Amino acid sequence: MSHRLFVGIRPPPPIRDALIDLMEGVDNARWQDDDQLHLTLRYIGVVDTHAADELAERLRAASGPAFGLTIKGTGAFERKGVAHTLWAGIAPSEELSRLQQRVERVCVAAGLEPEHRKYHPHITLARTNRATAPLGPFLAHTAGLRLGPWTADSYMLYESFLRPDGSVYEPVVRYPLAPAP
Repeated sequence: MSHRLFVGIRPPPPIRDALIDLMEGVDNARWQDDDQLHLTLRYIGVVDTHAADELAERLRAASGPAFGLTIKGTGAFERKGVAHTLWAGIAPSEELSRLQQRVERVCVAAGLEPEHRKYHPHITLARTNRATAPLGPFLAHTAGLRLGPWTADSYMLYESFLRPDGSVYEPVVRYPLAPAP
């Protein structure tokens, strides 16, 4: 059996509620729902059950101290000049970078191909395509967005299930971060 996996941080309910309140004003955007809101640390992709179990065990080793995160601004990822993802950014965080690097090392040690793309921390708000209305007004309206800080007190291994109406993300294992001293 195969499993499509990723590692992420789940924002707390007040942050998710504030993000959901932003989700309007762009026709034909496929907005994320509450269960989909997360900050990806590492996309893993499809692995078999044995590899998934080993990775779930190894990911405990990436743990460290809890830390604060702040959402800052919005943007869009493009491919060939067409926006495909609308996101909320994350203010630079040394602690987040360190956690992401620890997760990456664990994944490589477990036999996964290293991630070659530069890490760009964000929370996906919507999927977009050529049929989506222009993003300029939304991006201008949300450029000054600031939410938080909130405490990242855990990270999770998620399994992603592709459905006709979008992906469903199921938490598999929660890894607590140590309370800040």
